[in-house]
Amino acid sequence: MTSDKFRFITVTAVIVANMIGTGVFTSLGFQLVDIRSGFALLLLWAVGGLAALCGAISYAELGAAFPRSGGEYNFLSRIYHPSAGFVSGWISTTVGFAAPTALAAMTFAAYFTSSLFGDVHEILEKAFAVALLLILTAVHATNHRNSGSTQVIFTALKVVVIIIFITASLIVVESPQPVIFTPVQGDFDIITSGTFAVALIYVSFAYSGWNAATYLSSEIENPQRILPWVLITGTSIVSILYLALNYSFLTVTPMDSLVGEIEVGAIAAQAAFGENAGNIFGVALALLLISTVSAMTMAAPRVMQVIGEDFPRLKFLARTNSAGIPATAIYLQSSVAVLFILSSTFESILVFAGFTMALNTFVTVLGLFVLRWRQPDLERPYRSFLFPLPPIVFLTLTGWTLGFTLIMRPVEALFSIGIIGIGLIFYYITSKNSEGECNT
Repeated sequence: MTSDKFRFITVTAVIVANMIGTGVFTSLGFQLVDIRSGFALLLLWAVGGLAALCGAISYAELGAAFPRSGGEYNFLSRIYHPSAGFVSGWISTTVGFAAPTALAAMTFAAYFTSSLFGDVHEILEKAFAVALLLILTAVHATNHRNSGSTQVIFTALKVVVIIIFITASLIVVESPQPVIFTPVQGDFDIITSGTFAVALIYVSFAYSGWNAATYLSSEIENPQRILPWVLITGTSIVSILYLALNYSFLTVTPMDSLVGEIEVGAIAAQAAFGENAGNIFGVALALLLISTVSAMTMAAPRVMQVIGEDFPRLKFLARTNSAGIPATAIYLQSSVAVLFILSSTFESILVFAGFTMALNTFVTVLGLFVLRWRQPDLERPYRSFLFPLPPIVFLTLTGWTLGFTLIMRPVEALFSIGIIGIGLIFYYITSKNSEGECNT
C-alpha cells in the first residue's frame, strides 16, 4: 500500500465494513415486532439490497464525474447549490456518521458485555463503547498506512467470521425453525403495508454505507476508474451476506426470542451452539463491529475536511497532520459520536438516522437526472448501467419508505427535517459576508 493514497481493496473494505454493522445484527428484532412472515422478512433484505445496488450504480456516475472527497456534500454543491451541499454535509456530520458510529459502538459494547458478563449496568456498556471509539480515533488520526491496514484487517476478519457463523449454524442446528420462506396467503398484504415500508427504514439503515467510498474520493488511487467498481463490488458482497445471515438467524432461532431484542446475533448463536459456544460467537460478533466503527471514523471526517476547505470561517476543519490526515475533523467527529453514546436511546437513533440518511441519498440520486439535463456534455468516465432504471428503482423504493415513515413515525421524521432546517440556518450564518466559499 502506498503511503499517500488508498487502493481498491482498502476502499472496498471501507464500504463492506460501513455496511455490515449495527443494522444487520440488531434490526431483525425490531422487524419481528410487526412482521412474522419468513418470506416478507427476507424480501425486506432483498429489496434493501436492490435499492442499495441501484443507489451505488447511480453514485458511481456522480463519483467518476466529480472525483473529490465529501460524498453528498461534493455532489449536491455541484448539482444544486452550495447551500444544498452544506446541509448534506451538516447531515453527514451530525447524523449520517456520528449517529451510526455511536450505534455501532453501543452494539459492540452490548454484545461484548452480555457474552462475557451477562447483564451489566448501562454505564459499563457505554464505557466500553466510548473506549473503543477513542482507540480507533487515535489510530485513524495517524497516517494512511496505519488507517488503511487497520481497516483491511478487521474487515477481512468480519467477512470470514460471518461466513463461518452462517455455515456452522445451519450445519449444527438439529431442528430448523418452522419458518416458510416462500409466499403464502397474507404475504401480499404485508409487503404492501405501511408496516413493511417502515421496516425498510431499519433495513436501509443496515445497508447505509454503500456510498462510503465517495467520502474518500480525493485519497483514492485513480478514482475515476476505481470508484465505480468499488461501489458496485462492495454493495453486492454485502447484499449476499445479509440475505444469508438473516436466513440463518430465522432458521436456527425461535422468532419469539428475537422480538424487540438488540443482540440478535448473540441470541442466534446461543440457540444454534448452546450457551457457552454461543457466548464465544457473541464475543466474535462484537469484535466484528470494530471494523464498522473504524470505517466510519475513517470516512466521516473527510466531509468536515472539504467543508473546511470551501468555507473560510470553518477552515480549521481542513487542517491535516504531516501525513495529510484530517486529524482535527476526526477528533471532532468522534466527539459528536461520544455525545450520542452518552445521551441517546438505541431505537430512536436508529429510526431518526435511517430516515435522515435515506432522505440525503434520495436527493443525491435525483440529482443524477438534474445533471444529465443541465450538463449533457459533462465528461462522464462511467455512465450508470441501464440508465435510467437504477435511479428510478432507488427513488421509488426510497420515496415509498420515506413517505410511510413520515406518516407512521412522525416524531423521528419531523426531528430529521428540523435538523435540515438548522443546517440551512447555519449555512447562511457561516457564509455571510464571505466570497467564494465553495470551490467546487
